[in-house]
Amino acid sequence: MAAIQRRKFDTLIIGAGGGGLRAALKLSDADASVAVVSKVFPTRSHTVAAQGGMNAALGNVLPDNWHWHMFDTIKGSDYLGDQDAIEYMCRAAPKAVYELEHFGVPFSRLDNGNIYQRPFGGQSQNFGGDQAARTCAAADRTGHAILHSLYQQNIRAKTHFFDEYFSVDLLKDDEGHVLGALVFNIQDGKPIIIEAKTTLLATGGAGQLYKTTTNALINTGDGLGMALRAGIPLQDMEFFQFHPTGIAGRGMLITEGARGEGGYLVNGEGERMMERYAPKAKDLASRDVVSRAIATEIREGRGCGVNKDHVMLKLDHLGEEVIQMRLPGIRQTCMTFLGIDPAEAPIPVFPTAHYTMGGIPTNRNGQVVMPVKDTPEEAIEGLYAAGECACVSVHGANRLGGNSLLDILVFGRAAANHIIGYLAENRYHRSMDESCVEKAMQRFERWGKNSNKTGEPVSVLRDELKKVMEEHCGVFRNEEVLKEGVQKIEQLAERMKEASITDHSDIFNTARVEALELENLMACGLATMHSAYARTESRGAHSRIDYPERDDINWMRHTLYSFENGLDYKPVRTKPVSVDSFPPRPRVY
Repeated sequence: MAAIQRRKFDTLIIGAGGGGLRAALKLSDADASVAVVSKVFPTRSHTVAAQGGMNAALGNVLPDNWHWHMFDTIKGSDYLGDQDAIEYMCRAAPKAVYELEHFGVPFSRLDNGNIYQRPFGGQSQNFGGDQAARTCAAADRTGHAILHSLYQQNIRAKTHFFDEYFSVDLLKDDEGHVLGALVFNIQDGKPIIIEAKTTLLATGGAGQLYKTTTNALINTGDGLGMALRAGIPLQDMEFFQFHPTGIAGRGMLITEGARGEGGYLVNGEGERMMERYAPKAKDLASRDVVSRAIATEIREGRGCGVNKDHVMLKLDHLGEEVIQMRLPGIRQTCMTFLGIDPAEAPIPVFPTAHYTMGGIPTNRNGQVVMPVKDTPEEAIEGLYAAGECACVSVHGANRLGGNSLLDILVFGRAAANHIIGYLAENRYHRSMDESCVEKAMQRFERWGKNSNKTGEPVSVLRDELKKVMEEHCGVFRNEEVLKEGVQKIEQLAERMKEASITDHSDIFNTARVEALELENLMACGLATMHSAYARTESRGAHSRIDYPERDDINWMRHTLYSFENGLDYKPVRTKPVSVDSFPPRPRVY
């Protein structure tokens, strides 16, 4: 076999979404040599699909401060979020917005020239008081504006991009140090070893676990699978957010900004249904609350349409001018895919899989951390994670809308700051043991032209996985359904070992990528289902019909799932950095 090409960099960043590009920009501007590996062209990363905006307590529209934002985020997390990380994020939020403004992000403006801010779900003034307006938006294309601006800034900073390369696995030495990764060129199938002093995982979430999802086809939990295979546990994977307003039957996202601008939900009887579930916040209650409300209305026979299988989102009362100015992308999506103009008719909506709130455990410096028995958790030297693939945890059991863009930018930047310090103290590459390369190459070659062709096609197993997750780990769960889900997904994981791919030279690498992606999704599915089965309470997005109450005595803790140890747990960090903590209390809106 020909020698594998090798490249060396100070930092390897896997993933070119907002978290990866924010870190890359900071590092490139600090004169570090940076490689960004992305399986798609960077501006096609999933950050581009974020619509509604980014939270920061600027106070441009209504009075606000970061401490209120912190309270709302902790309450939204159903008190499972780590309060030190949440304080750090909320305090850093205004600076993160102003940095983006200087990078060229075209935020929508008020008449006085300040950045426009819209109300979003779960926001309040004065620790649970009146509705706040905290979400900085670029119409309904905020993620698109941010990603393109960051990419352009990275081109200026001479960041090195490996576009359309797929990351196979992390490379680790015997002491546990991560030394880079094995990647391959999707076009020609040639592997490359990228050696790096530091590695940042910024690969996004795993929304393709579900049949109906707002997520792009690329969201296959690649970084999560790589972490699990490297012996790193995944944290809080049972908490998967269902966005309340996906287009019914299709999953395409209708931003929460539509309700922030004054839209509201109605059931089949024409009622404003959210008054029943969140008398104060109504349609701007937290996402898990609204998703359960929609599912309950339909289950009790008050849905819309012939099959009563969705509810309606009304925007027509806002008028064409407001919709065209504030929600132009949503209007275009509805007209293109539904033949409906939301300025004239309501939009059929239903909860759809949206966001991975769990992920690779990190601290607020972006360092990946490992639990150590009876001692504080330890950071893995040189390995970082940021964005949706990471779990800091600022989202806990339920993410607030507008906090995801904030998360990727704040912790992408924080990881880069820590990497700069690490590189100053670690100037040389560690020597690489070839055994770790051989192990990664085995996985790569497993799906090569000479791989087993007797098993089931990858596409069949992928469809089955999505069906199992949809039916057994959805908005509402119970022991019987979850237990059956665990059994089914374990069987699928076994069948995956004998799966086959199509051997056609023109689609060879596409088939290989799909097989590698399914292995990553299968790993995420195992972590999600096992964690959900174990958590015998209802908290945030994890709603157990058989355990309807939150159990702070037994379950104020994070789950950790690994291949080696199964399930383990660690406590929630309830002590903030500089302010008083917010103790758990009933979560009502």
